[in-house]
Amino acid sequence: MKSRAISPPEAPFFARISENISKPKNWKLGVTILAGKMIGLLLVVFAMMILPGMLGTEAMAAETYTPHETAVINTINTLWTLVAAFLVFGMQAGFVMLEAGFARKRESVNILVECILDTAICGISFYAIGYAFMFSEGNGFIGYHWFFLQGVPDTYGATGVAILAHWIFQFAFADTASTITSGAMIGRTSFRGDIIYSIGVTAFIYPIIGHWAWGPDGFLALMGTPDHFYASLGQGFRDFAGSTVVHTIGGVVSLAGAIVLGPRIGRVFLRDDHVRGGLPAAHNLPLAAVGAFLLWFGWYGFNPGSTLSAMDFQGIGRIAANTTLAACAGSLSALLCALWIGPFKGKFDTGFAVNGLLAGLVAITAPCYWVSPLGSIALGAVAGVIVFGGIYLMEYLRIDDPVGAVSVHGFNGIWGTLALGLFASGQYGATGPTGADNSAPVTGLFYGGGFDVLTAQAIGSFTITVATFAVSMLLMLAVSKLPYPYKLRVEAAGETGTGGIDVFEHGAEAYHD
Repeated sequence: MKSRAISPPEAPFFARISENISKPKNWKLGVTILAGKMIGLLLVVFAMMILPGMLGTEAMAAETYTPHETAVINTINTLWTLVAAFLVFGMQAGFVMLEAGFARKRESVNILVECILDTAICGISFYAIGYAFMFSEGNGFIGYHWFFLQGVPDTYGATGVAILAHWIFQFAFADTASTITSGAMIGRTSFRGDIIYSIGVTAFIYPIIGHWAWGPDGFLALMGTPDHFYASLGQGFRDFAGSTVVHTIGGVVSLAGAIVLGPRIGRVFLRDDHVRGGLPAAHNLPLAAVGAFLLWFGWYGFNPGSTLSAMDFQGIGRIAANTTLAACAGSLSALLCALWIGPFKGKFDTGFAVNGLLAGLVAITAPCYWVSPLGSIALGAVAGVIVFGGIYLMEYLRIDDPVGAVSVHGFNGIWGTLALGLFASGQYGATGPTGADNSAPVTGLFYGGGFDVLTAQAIGSFTITVATFAVSMLLMLAVSKLPYPYKLRVEAAGETGTGGIDVFEHGAEAYHD
């Protein structure tokens, strides 16, 4: 093959730079562009300094705004909510990679398709009935307006956020709960059975139980107020971004599914064989680790985005910092537990480092607005210990949880919710569309606030955990009794045949020789 001469456009990169610099007109153009960028940067900095003072201070939170100012605030808050929604939705890539990496090779394609179908099912069901059940007015147990997004207002409540932007944000949350559900059921769930229980979770269990805590008239949200449930307590249930509503629900449904399914064929537990027992080796730890970092990145939409307000700039910054510190502390404590006291002690375990950071993220999700950075480190460190103990508890109980979903999301969702009643620092009250309102700060037990907040958190967590477990067990048992191919568990040939469940259900393998 003949070589061809290198033409001027293909000349070496640095030679072209030298040639361009030698031309005066290019100098002038470069200076002009640089000056424009500097002016733009100064305008952005000026806006960042001036706008919060105009729109986001506590002193101005109660002032009346002109229609134009209100429109500007609503626009900014809607954009912020949409950006956060996109970050949360991006967590689906993290879930796919994490679950596939921790699973066996023969289960990878099944995980990919399940996560895609869970998202598609969630989108349609949350549009049709889920959002109505969860966020419309109704009674203390269920909303009954806005089906198929009909008759919705322009904005959601007093937030000023466009209603469809709020729907997108909450759809991403519902999708997260749905994806968590499959984590403990990997490798032995029939695909048709997965579709059936996914509809039950995303259309009914998650939104109806979620309404109790996040609905405009949910009985847990209004708890402690006059003429509502437990009025004498004087405290409502708080879950800022979903330790209970998203993670406990997802983790408890996972637990019910894993119990009904039973372990994968050939799964050996540590209590039965200390040499060969334990979780099968992850087939791709780099994939799992990258997935965990993607989830961490998405959590910066999950938690700060739950303000629904870009005007609460201090709250957003505090939440982001608390989220970061809890993840770091969780990863370190879980890793150290595995190093010092685990059955395979003496090794720095990648799986526990990954699940530890996720445990910290789950635990900080409920209290992220009300705790200090020091409190975040403390509760994150406890979360790492809980996920370590929880994984070995599942192993002892002979419950096959391939990715640790029950321990990460279920156990630490409960811990994070209770931790709010312990670590709320007594400095912060509520977020709002025009900024923070700290006139009634939330104070936990460790900061002199007594047991009232902790009691409210315990009541809410217990109620949602028990109700979710009961209805999800009924759902899983019902699906398990359906005739094949709609029943919950795949045929034995799907687990033991060549290519495993990937080939049996999908006719494909993730990796080809």
